[in-house]
Amino acid sequence: MRKASIFLLIFTCQLFSAQTYFKGVGIFGSVTSSKHEYRNADTDKKDTSYTYEHYYPQTHISKEFVNWGAGIFLELGLQRIRWQTELEYINKGAQEMPFGPDGYQYSGDRTGVYSPNKLTYIEWNNYLKFFNPLGRHSYWYYMAGIRVEYLFKNASTVFPEYSTAFPKFWFSGDLGAGLEFPLVKRINWFVEGHWNPDIISHKHGNTKIRNRTFELRLGLVLRPRKRQIDDCNAPIYKGPAY
Repeated sequence: MRKASIFLLIFTCQLFSAQTYFKGVGIFGSVTSSKHEYRNADTDKKDTSYTYEHYYPQTHISKEFVNWGAGIFLELGLQRIRWQTELEYINKGAQEMPFGPDGYQYSGDRTGVYSPNKLTYIEWNNYLKFFNPLGRHSYWYYMAGIRVEYLFKNASTVFPEYSTAFPKFWFSGDLGAGLEFPLVKRINWFVEGHWNPDIISHKHGNTKIRNRTFELRLGLVLRPRKRQIDDCNAPIYKGPAY
């Protein structure tokens, strides 16, 4: 975490020392799909209470949990390489079915229906963004970065001893790609796809848990006007008059 912060500070200083400037500000909404991967080193360990909610989560990958996110961002940098910093409200989680005393999974009402574990985060995300021209005022780009996450709310009912003990502060990696097209004058619209996995697992007892989220964004960005040199009235030197 410390190394990542130092790298971000150095990169920011380099950008501004190279006479960087404002490139855009925008908003977006997103659809998210996330899941959890549980790895239990004690897969044979059982709770003696015979209450299914308190069974240890066995090694498994949960079912996808679909939800939403929204955010705002600021973009600074050069023509092709930029830094995007953003604040995002995002819902992650998983669809889970706990293990019962008989060793099989079932939901709280024992009907076999999955229940959601929903985790709501407020994130500070930072990316390096690499722009490439696609056509007239259109671009494709790819981006890589780190998300610093604050767990704002946790509504988890399955494996509560584990799923409600997620760290309050966390971080995850991100790789993304997008397309941007003109809409009206200085406003463009864009569509982006993000792969957002936990870089490392967090651990509860002998159980390791890792989240993976896919995010599809649609948004608007306000671009600054292009700089123009006002030289229409400047005198033109044509050499001595012979």
